Amino acid sequence: MRHFLSGIALAAVIATGAGAPALAQNLFAPVVYVNDSAVTRYEVDQRMRFMRVIGAPDASAAAAEQALIDDRLRVQAARQIGVEITPEGLQAGLEEFAGRAGLDAAGFIAQLERAGVEDGVFRDFVEAGTVWREVVRARLLARVTITDAEVDQELQRVIETPIIDRVLLSELIIPAPPGQEAQALQLAERISASRPTEAQFAEAARQYSAVPSAEAGGRLEMLALDNLPPSLRPIITALQPGQTTQALPVEGAVVLFHLRDAQGTLRPGAREQVLDYMTLRLASAGDAAALAARVRNCDDLYVQAGDAAPQVQRQTASQGAIPQGIAARLASLDADEAGVIPAGAGADLVMLCSRQTALAAQPQVATTALPDDGVEAAIPQSATPGIPTRDQVRDRLFNTRINTAAEGLLADLRADAIIRRP
Repeated sequence: MRHFLSGIALAAVIATGAGAPALAQNLFAPVVYVNDSAVTRYEVDQRMRFMRVIGAPDASAAAAEQALIDDRLRVQAARQIGVEITPEGLQAGLEEFAGRAGLDAAGFIAQLERAGVEDGVFRDFVEAGTVWREVVRARLLARVTITDAEVDQELQRVIETPIIDRVLLSELIIPAPPGQEAQALQLAERISASRPTEAQFAEAARQYSAVPSAEAGGRLEMLALDNLPPSLRPIITALQPGQTTQALPVEGAVVLFHLRDAQGTLRPGAREQVLDYMTLRLASAGDAAALAARVRNCDDLYVQAGDAAPQVQRQTASQGAIPQGIAARLASLDADEAGVIPAGAGADLVMLCSRQTALAAQPQVATTALPDDGVEAAIPQSATPGIPTRDQVRDRLFNTRINTAAEGLLADLRADAIIRRP
């Protein structure tokens, strides 16, 4: 397996020599109209070839036709609001896309031409994507907002997600001798696009794989993630158990991997918490209970405490640094909830303001105006390796939400369009 793994590159895979399907006599006959804009059979064939080159999971005629329909709708929507791409903008888009494969635009176009794809297909693809971004910006940007609470929740999820360090894989390695590369790639793409179950992948491995693991349905023993080539690790960790990679061409073969299971460990400090809390000593448990019943949130405690407000103490500390009695009471409280702890003849009112994972805690946690309240000592002042910043989390959430909104807008355009066949 190592021989094949060592040849896998993280950059976009450039397939070679994909054979064209049999075409009808008239290559330029329309196959579908999108608001009176024709999509021809030749365009569908060219888009299929292009999709194979860029490693699309589904490069069928149906997928290519749908992609062309969507691109027509994107360009039409752009024209309706006066968006047009400049030559400079188009060239920048070509260079940016080609850069994902480690090439410049000219080099990428040369690779496409060797695979039988005209450069205009690449240009049309990039133009549709570029003007669509402007449509999305104009029509959707102002509608998408990310709250601090959503950032907190996502950051917590990231921190509590185990770091994958061991994987159970199945492999399927299809030989691709000279002259048969396209056939091997197409077979691998069909298997991957079918989204096989573990049993279906095992059956395909026994039928097509050319390595000894084929007898076991491609099943491999548990592997340390670090034992995989660095370029393959992000491909594997991007999978969920039960998913299969896209076809990965290597020298002399095309490889597929199916993730059966992934195991990991929590990052150090993932369970440690930092608490922002308040305490106030009162004359009796009754007084403390009455105040606890009135107070609505941490800021309100200063108001409800009245003359005792100067005695309110607010601090931020890690769990281990909080006195045991107070920590035990805080454990059962939600944010802005108060409790009572007996203290000799009197009682302490304890109120939780916020609870954060230590790795996610930020220096801007609400504090009193007092200069030394423990915040600086309790919260890490430098970014923790592997933990995204709040800005990075916000950007990720925003991108996910704007992409979802863009898909919704495109669906609306499809619903409103007149799409017909000759």
